[in-house]
Amino acid sequence: MRIRKTIFDDGFQAYLTEGATIVGDAGIPMLMKLDNVQIPKDMIPFGKVNVCNDKRKYVHFYQHDKEFSRVLTATTRYLDVLKLYDGVITPDCTMMIGQSPCLQQANTFMNRAVGFYFQKNGIPVIPNIRWSDESSFDYCFLGVHQGSIVSVSTHGCISTKEQKRMFKVGVEAMLDNINPSAVLVHGYMPDEIFGEFIDQVKFYRYASEFERTHRKEGA
Repeated sequence: MRIRKTIFDDGFQAYLTEGATIVGDAGIPMLMKLDNVQIPKDMIPFGKVNVCNDKRKYVHFYQHDKEFSRVLTATTRYLDVLKLYDGVITPDCTMMIGQSPCLQQANTFMNRAVGFYFQKNGIPVIPNIRWSDESSFDYCFLGVHQGSIVSVSTHGCISTKEQKRMFKVGVEAMLDNINPSAVLVHGYMPDEIFGEFIDQVKFYRYASEFERTHRKEGA
């Protein structure tokens, strides 16, 4: 009887991080410092990569985890299609307040591990930065070089007053820890969160699929 292979059989996709520098107590892979990225002309969700004719976009994973989990477990299978695009933003693996720290660290690990593997295979990569609350700040910014272009998403993350407060705290911590050269914002960009930081770094906003769909319906 054939035993079905799981991601645990080879050390949790150990091949993804071969050659990577591991940093911090959480053991997060360091992305390479490359100069092959650019400010995206546009973004496209991973779920649409096979039906989009315009490849001058960066592919993002700002979707429910189940929509891109196969990229984490069978990464090599998607290299060819992702290479057709201008670049990729690293996977947005869920990190939630109250979630076990070891799970949050594992999701940060996979974010950087997949990004590192894409870089090794010639795909321009922009790191997605994701946090939960202040307790995640010890590891959620690891693996990203100072001065990098980074990306964040507000979609589904700023619905309540407390979520807005925490997102603003996270943005401030990200700017302090990474000092990015530019920040891409997927989703709404309310002034109450970002206004204080506008003079610190250049922000580029990209409408979410939710926004785009509702614009079409409104039209």
